[in-house]
Amino acid sequence: MIRARKKPQPLDEAALYEYAVAALGRQMRTVAELKRLMRRRVEAGEAGESKVAAVVARLEEQHYLDDRVFASTYARLRQENQSLGKRRVQQELTRKGVNADLVANTLENAYEQVREEELVRRYVSRKRMVKPQNDKETARLVRRLVGAGFSFAIISALLKNWEIDLSEADLVMPEDLPDS
Repeated sequence: MIRARKKPQPLDEAALYEYAVAALGRQMRTVAELKRLMRRRVEAGEAGESKVAAVVARLEEQHYLDDRVFASTYARLRQENQSLGKRRVQQELTRKGVNADLVANTLENAYEQVREEELVRRYVSRKRMVKPQNDKETARLVRRLVGAGFSFAIISALLKNWEIDLSEADLVMPEDLPDS
């Protein structure tokens, strides 16, 4: 038997502020993510939207909520800890609701001092990837590296270092498959 979840009582502005601070204390969030969370806790319509806007303005004024800081920290952490490529971080920031211009500026600053060839080597080492022995393993490696946000040129350079001949005709990328 599946029970429907009871919708929580709408919060007033003070309680909504406390809810937002607690949410930010658990995890860094963008303005868009926090608004999405808060909208579930207020009444629908103009009154709820005004409460959300007031709380967001207060959090921004107190520097608890700042998309610019979030984007730069997020990009730095993904680059340093997970060795992800620029494209993957761009996709994640966009999905989290960060403005496209802000994403572009942040990534330009975050990745200007980093050589992507070194980043892909760190990623391969961290994931304990080894030199592929056949075409199937090569295709799997390429898909993982593309998924991690690395360009085809960087992946080709890595495979050339491993002395693996890579022609685009040999690999079928997921986006190249016909729709079924």
